[in-house]
Amino acid sequence: MKNVTDSFLSLGHWPSAGSFGFNTDILSTNLINLSVVLGVLIFFGKGVLSDLLDNRKQRILNTIRNSEELRGGAIEQLEKARARLRKVELEADQYRVNGYSEIERDKLTLINSTSKTLEQLENRKNETIQFEQQRAINQVRQRVFQQALRGALGTLNSCLNNELHLRTISANIGMLGSMKEITD
Repeated sequence: MKNVTDSFLSLGHWPSAGSFGFNTDILSTNLINLSVVLGVLIFFGKGVLSDLLDNRKQRILNTIRNSEELRGGAIEQLEKARARLRKVELEADQYRVNGYSEIERDKLTLINSTSKTLEQLENRKNETIQFEQQRAINQVRQRVFQQALRGALGTLNSCLNNELHLRTISANIGMLGSMKEITD
């Protein structure tokens, strides 16, 4: 390793050549040595190189064959996946349509139920209002009757004396007795 680095270092110390040209000395250029080495390599390495190239060709062909098989399998799986996707999309559309139909049906049911409930509440409200009106009317009648009765009693007490009072009571008892006989 040291020799290699020394040779590179020594390159920097070469004197500059005066001109560019070709060296025609065959021995100094090692052209014969190179041609002999190349000839030996071609003669002996031809079979090895041919075997290496054949092996490489077989591996490439096997790789291509395997790739084609994998491609065919991938295409088949892709078609299956597409078929499943279409099926799932159809099911999703069907669920969506059914869901919308069910939502509309539930909405109509809810609207009808709410409408009936509101109608019942309106009827109860009206019944309650009528009941309260009747009760208020009855209370007013009762108060008017009580006030009229008080007024009549006051007038009777001030106008009637004992004798007239006893006669009126006897007459009323007689009328009640005759009513009792009629009902029996």
